[in-house]
Amino acid sequence: MISKYRVIFIITSLFLTSHIQAGSTLDAIKKRGNLICGVSTGLPGFSSPDSKGNWKGLDVDFCKAVSVALFGNKFRVKYVSLNAQQRFTALQSGEIDLLSRNTTNTLSRDTSTGLNFTYPIYFDGQAFMVKKASGVKSAKELSGASVCTQQGTTTELNMADYFRANKMKLRPVVFESNDEGVQAFVKGRCDVLTNDASGLAAERSKFKKPEDYIILPEIISKEPLAPAVRHGDDEWYDVVKWTIFALINAEELGITSKNLDTFKRSKDPKIKRFLGKTPGVGKSIGLDEKWVYNVISKVGNYGEIFERNVGSETPLNLERGLNNLWTKGGLLYSPPFK
Repeated sequence: MISKYRVIFIITSLFLTSHIQAGSTLDAIKKRGNLICGVSTGLPGFSSPDSKGNWKGLDVDFCKAVSVALFGNKFRVKYVSLNAQQRFTALQSGEIDLLSRNTTNTLSRDTSTGLNFTYPIYFDGQAFMVKKASGVKSAKELSGASVCTQQGTTTELNMADYFRANKMKLRPVVFESNDEGVQAFVKGRCDVLTNDASGLAAERSKFKKPEDYIILPEIISKEPLAPAVRHGDDEWYDVVKWTIFALINAEELGITSKNLDTFKRSKDPKIKRFLGKTPGVGKSIGLDEKWVYNVISKVGNYGEIFERNVGSETPLNLERGLNNLWTKGGLLYSPPFK
């Protein structure tokens, strides 16, 4: 049987071919004058609108960083709110230029949907949340529990695999949307809610009494959350990928939005090259030579983005963990800018 991802790819392949022949995504964005970025329907800390309709979050800040790289302006972004079912089709069809929406890179998604995933901007893993009053302290105690999850996600498959591998009985309660699953959990229709650990922290931050819920310690999967672009457009892929690396490399070098100008006097060749004082990093990617300087100036480095959106001073209160620099025990590592 042909997989649903393969069918989607076949249906959209003709469109994608004509789109690529008509001109690169980068050219189209520059001609249009703004970036169209697909984000989630509302996930605090990652992408959600505030009371004035302004989008905020880690995923949103990455869209802003790409906008700055392109235009020198972080506000030239149109945000398109997408649920899990809509996100891939929106990118395949050309409705959006970039998907920056807490989406896990998997083999099937990377090979069968006509998409290319870039470097992860958040390393996550699936976890379980229960009500503190349940007394449950470990995921190994969940045999026979009813678990709310979202249909058609990696979360659903990971949950089934985990229960099967540990010889536990599972009673799945599956919903079409994440919001439906969360509400069902809060109302007691299921004992457990499962999602990426960051997603659970984000949802808990919206509860009336967040302290009444705990996220169990077990992480049962690898969830590298990465932006995605369409297949067949390497120029645009490079811009998105190297914008991520610019955010990481700036933190590696100790460059922040606050101390950036002190580095303008640096004699270090790699810093001069990175910030565009010595030509090279702009021309090679089709951007202004000072694109990195502009991005850090207006959006900050990766650490700044993390802390203001999901870090210890936010309602999510997430630790850096795997999302720290490789020199500090994390997985973040940038190739050289040369």
